[in-house]
Parts: sequence; C-alpha cells; structure tokens
Amino acid sequence: MKKTIYCILALLLLAALVIGSVGCSSTEDLTKLASAEGRLRVATTTSLYDTGLWTYLEPRFEKEYDVKIDILPVGSGAAITYGKNGDVDVLTVHDKPAELQFIADNYAVERVPFAYNYFIIVGPENDPAQIQGLSPEAAFKKICETGSTFVSRGQSSGTYSKEQAIWKAAGYADYNAFKTDGISKGWYKLRGGGMGETLTMASDLQGYTLTDEGTYLAQKSGLDLVPLVESGSIMLNVYSVIVCTKGKNPDMAQKLVDFLTSDKIQELIDNYGKSTYGKSLFIKCAGNEPTS
Repeated sequence: MKKTIYCILALLLLAALVIGSVGCSSTEDLTKLASAEGRLRVATTTSLYDTGLWTYLEPRFEKEYDVKIDILPVGSGAAITYGKNGDVDVLTVHDKPAELQFIADNYAVERVPFAYNYFIIVGPENDPAQIQGLSPEAAFKKICETGSTFVSRGQSSGTYSKEQAIWKAAGYADYNAFKTDGISKGWYKLRGGGMGETLTMASDLQGYTLTDEGTYLAQKSGLDLVPLVESGSIMLNVYSVIVCTKGKNPDMAQKLVDFLTSDKIQELIDNYGKSTYGKSLFIKCAGNEPTS
C-alpha cells in the first residue's frame, strides 16, 4: 500500500515538474502568473502578438522602465473581460464599440489609438465565389449565396466583431440565425482560435476568411491564400491602448500609454515589417485616429 502511495506521489511530482517546464497550461494559469506584484499585466489582441510586434516592443519598454511585462494574447472580448475583473492593468485591443462601452461602464477613462491597419478578405487563388474586387459587403453576400467555405475567427475577438458588422451591412441582420444555418449546411466554420490559427485553417480548407492585414503579411509564406478584397471604409482596423481603472499598477500602465504614443516608438511601429514584407504591418496614428 505504501509503495503504491509513493508511486502516485512520484508521478504527481513528475507531472508538476513537466507542467512547470513548459509554462502555463491555460488562460487561468496565465492570469495567475500575471498577478505577480510589481509586474505590468497587459491583455492584448492576438494580432499584435502573432505579428511579433509585442516581441519587438516588450524588451524596449522593460529596459526603459525597469519593469517586467506579462503579455496575455487573447481576443479583444476576452481582454476586456480581464480588464473588468481587474486581472490586468492595461489593454491593447481593436474593437471600438466594445472599448467605448468599457469606458461608459467606468472600467477605464479613455482609449488612446496608437496604430491601425485594415482588414482584408483572403481566399484561394482560384476564387471559387468570384469575390475579387467586390466591396466587403458584396463579397460576404456572394460567399453566402454560393455556399463557399468561410472560416470565422469567433472567440469574441475584434475580428469577429468586425465580421458581424460586415454580415449585417451585407443584409444579414439576424446574424445568429444565419450563422446557425451556415454551420448546419457546412460552409461556415467557426475556428474559435487566434488569427494565425484561423488563417491556417482557411488555407487548409481552401476557404475564405477575414483577417487583419498585418497578421496575413506576417504569415503569408506558410499560407495558400491571397488577398481578394482590400478596400472599403468598413475595413478600418484601429488599435487602442486603455488603462484599466481596476488595475493594480496604474502608474506603470500610463507609462505604457506614453511609450506606445511617443515619437520614437511610433516610428518603430510605422516601419515594423517593412524590410521583411515590403510593407509596414501597422501605421502610426497616436493623437490622430483615422476615420477611413
């Protein structure tokens, strides 16, 4: 009996060591890790993380302010929930209606835009739904009418929020009923993961998806997808930094706002990716939010 107990304890210890060696295993664990005193906790949309922008900026901020950052890459909806719960100090997200509601509910005082790019619709080069050159609204309608495979980001993300806005503008006001119908007919696929994962799934299935241009450019070498719809005012994608009123490190959170909107960092953001992809992944906009 004792031998059995010892074996069980040894296995539990080994499991704990393995888990510890590979990092946090869930979003809940990441939140606990990020609660360490004196660290700045940032919940960010995955597109800023998947493009490598945070990997690029994080060490610069840590060196300048002598502080460690815990970056939690999730959808904008999940990031905002973290902010409401006081689990993070600051957000970098891209869902303006949700951000304004977050402020109206007294979870923040202001949103500060610091960068933008555009959403695009990508798909297989042979373009089975023939959407190339159409408006975003007409393209979505054509995809639905032809029953062509569409992979949705889902996950309460800023991209998912934008997708719903385009479907509504395309004439599908009852989005939930349409979504259910599309899923039952097999052409509408809910990925429920990050933008990079959604692009990979769309590429594997040779389907269409809505993506921010930055993530597509950063990952296009591994994708069998091409941009098909790249214009339309509805495709504007603005990233904002927001200090959470329930955060534990408000002074350092404000320093991150100052950092992201400083002339030096704005120039770095504006040139990020240009030498690698031939085009910047983001455009600076501190203090001058674009409208189209």
